[in-house]
Amino acid sequence: MRLNNLQQPINTEFNAQSTAQDVIKGIDLSDKIAIITGGYAGIGLETTKTLTSAGATVIIPARDLEKAKKNLEGIHNIEIEKLDLMDAKSIDSFAEKFISSGRKLDLLINNAGIMWVPLRRDDRGIESQLATNYLGQFHLTAKLWKALKKADGARVINVSSYGHQMSPFNFDDPNFTHREYETLLGYGQSKTASNLFAVALDEKAKKFNVRAYSLHPGSVYGTDLGREEPIDLYIQMGTHDENGKIKPEVEAKLKTIPQGAATTIWCATSRLLNNIGGVYCENCDIAEIDHGQIEHRYDEPSTIRGVQPYSIDSDKAELLWKVSEKMLGLKFNVE
Repeated sequence: MRLNNLQQPINTEFNAQSTAQDVIKGIDLSDKIAIITGGYAGIGLETTKTLTSAGATVIIPARDLEKAKKNLEGIHNIEIEKLDLMDAKSIDSFAEKFISSGRKLDLLINNAGIMWVPLRRDDRGIESQLATNYLGQFHLTAKLWKALKKADGARVINVSSYGHQMSPFNFDDPNFTHREYETLLGYGQSKTASNLFAVALDEKAKKFNVRAYSLHPGSVYGTDLGREEPIDLYIQMGTHDENGKIKPEVEAKLKTIPQGAATTIWCATSRLLNNIGGVYCENCDIAEIDHGQIEHRYDEPSTIRGVQPYSIDSDKAELLWKVSEKMLGLKFNVE
């Protein structure tokens, strides 16, 4: 197992309470172009607002164009385009349009994601969480590579999750073809894959001055990520009462959406990361590796932290890259 020796906290000026606006303060992005998947809802929308407030031009690929237009109304320096991460042709079409514009791409923020869904598959037979949360990222990044390289200093940020701790990547049966489907195992392996992708991409791309990161936004209140989650699971985790209402003492400890977007903004803009890449971040810092020394409690959100060694393993990252190319039927040559 080869782990990045830079995977350790660097004690930044920010913390779990910091907001996206705290992090962006004093930073000018007026010459930068960003693409944010899912940049029209939840922490993605907050990320869009924050980057545009600093002068960046932000392209928001959206599956639901009407929802995107409504949520983004009044925000300047944005472009809304059609994209469905479950549809390979849609990814190709979006990327081809951007590449044909001849523009550079300074920031690719792979923010869109789903969770707690029943077994669904895309038109290639790929399980939906793996398709949306990871393979869509891989495909989109591959197709936008020329624009990332052109920026000479681009960053790719994968919004992952503590949920990676729920499962390593199952190389034998990633699509639940031969094993019983469990939604949290599907979610966990998709987020582990997203972390491993950042490891492999950074290693390959840093010679072109492109760096990659993955991150846990924190336990955030007010997003629609858990809209399909069975309430019994919330109760079982101890976060909700028997009537399905979140316990006030738990809600008070959860991050707000502006706090949830802070680590994305930090990964996108921090000078402390100029010579660091391939790391998993949280609370506006590089995360601690979890060797079993961290006690996790779902009713104590501050303990939901740390990164599993299996999700930042360079050997597994390289293997996953090859598996991903095969699953998608494309070559991602970083050259």
